[in-house]
Amino acid sequence: MAEFNFVKPGLNAVGQYQLSGIPFATASVVVSNSSVTEIEFPTVTKFVTVVNEHSGSSAKLRVGFSSAGVVGTNYFILDNGESYTGEFRVSSIFIAGDSTPSTASVIAG
Repeated sequence: MAEFNFVKPGLNAVGQYQLSGIPFATASVVVSNSSVTEIEFPTVTKFVTVVNEHSGSSAKLRVGFSSAGVVGTNYFILDNGESYTGEFRVSSIFIAGDSTPSTASVIAG
């Protein structure tokens, strides 16, 4: 009968090192308030940072994890110049302008 030997987390576990991030960055993404923009990552992320780069009048940015969430009620808002970093394992995020178009940058690893 076969026995399975599962590796426990620690210094000798390759999976612990495979989870380290692969860099991804995009800047100056023009975000419409009439449609949702999906930012797809080449691999699943370890962390995501979203920055609302809009300057001038208030142009809030909606950030969510599904297109329906950003259009509906499952999103969070970043005001001008604000950023948010979270440790999320996702393959994409969705952004949209709250009431006016905005500009965003996304960094992930």
